[in-house]
Amino acid sequence: MLEIRNVTRRFGQKTAVRKVTLTIRDGEMVGVIGRSGAGKSTLLRMINRLIDPSEGQILHNGSVVSSLSGPALRRWQRDCAMIFQQFNLVPRLDVLTNVLLGRLNHRSTTMSLLSLFTREERIAAIGALERLDIAHVALQPAGTLSGGQQQRVAIARALMQEPQMILADEPIASLDPLNAKVVMDSLKAINKADGITVVTNLHTLDTAREYCSRIVGMANGEVVFDGAPELLTRETLNMIYGTDADGAGVSESITSTSIDYLPALEPVFASDGALRGLAS
Repeated sequence: MLEIRNVTRRFGQKTAVRKVTLTIRDGEMVGVIGRSGAGKSTLLRMINRLIDPSEGQILHNGSVVSSLSGPALRRWQRDCAMIFQQFNLVPRLDVLTNVLLGRLNHRSTTMSLLSLFTREERIAAIGALERLDIAHVALQPAGTLSGGQQQRVAIARALMQEPQMILADEPIASLDPLNAKVVMDSLKAINKADGITVVTNLHTLDTAREYCSRIVGMANGEVVFDGAPELLTRETLNMIYGTDADGAGVSESITSTSIDYLPALEPVFASDGALRGLAS
């Protein structure tokens, strides 16, 4: 179980994330939605410890992740795999080697420097590529692939880490609708088949509602909604995305039709002031 307790992150005078408290259970698939600048990416980067919280704590199964350093921090970043919008592959290396790089935190420094991957690791990497239906490009340079293929390579690399959790930071933002569906289907399948917790930042509400059983809405660095997709109301969406009055619109992906059928539910505020979904 992942626990985020009163976490704040400041960059100079700007507060990117403000007093966020969340508990994410093992095996959940959680979509984090909100406008650009809402604090979504900063939150995921703090969980993975790419950046540190200014205040508060992050815990996983009782271990204080936000205090880890050295080998313990590397183990956490192995167990908490990160997938990025821009894939973060090595373009000149072939796909298979890019996937094998997911094993680096399982290996000694000497073997990592020499890139001495075992036969078993290579078989496992091919298996991960087959699972994502891209084994046929295993020997191509990663930079020659389409965006959707590169993102699937990134997911295969994450699987090679044998993670307990996958954090996906806007994994489909740069993809066309067809490739976006393939990537989201892959993440959902991994979540269901392997029981791996998936937390993904998404711009579009429709995608979050289709793939995630729980949605966390952020605005101005704060959590303003936490609940099931069907509990989102028009008022809540306006809190997350901004109102039509300020020119922002509710969401670039929400049509008037999708707004009209949202249930008219009364919001519930928790003791910390964050808007929560009604209990089912």
